[in-house]
Amino acid sequence: MRFGSRNFIASSTTLLLVLLLITMAFAAKTQTFTGTVTDAMCGATHMMEGDPAACLRTCVNKGSKYALLVGDKVYTLDSSSPATLDALAKLGAQKATVKGTVDGDIISVSSVTAAK
Repeated sequence: MRFGSRNFIASSTTLLLVLLLITMAFAAKTQTFTGTVTDAMCGATHMMEGDPAACLRTCVNKGSKYALLVGDKVYTLDSSSPATLDALAKLGAQKATVKGTVDGDIISVSSVTAAK
């Protein structure tokens, strides 16, 4: 009987782990956001005089991350992909559609395109 109890416990543990992994997979669902490309330091209001796109580039060059302004909410955009960062640079201060997973105020970007 002891051997059967161990198999039951092992099977139950495996089932619980599988259910947990499935739940986590659904929690990290990709979402789509459309807003204006900005930077995390300035957010909705660029602080430097002149062109908002130039302010954005300056802030990003000084270490700020790209961000997306959606309504009144600013999401920091997280990506290490050179193609994604290049697309964000080209879309600075313009409308863009970003796809990715959200964790609080951070979007882990999977793609970015000009908004249609």
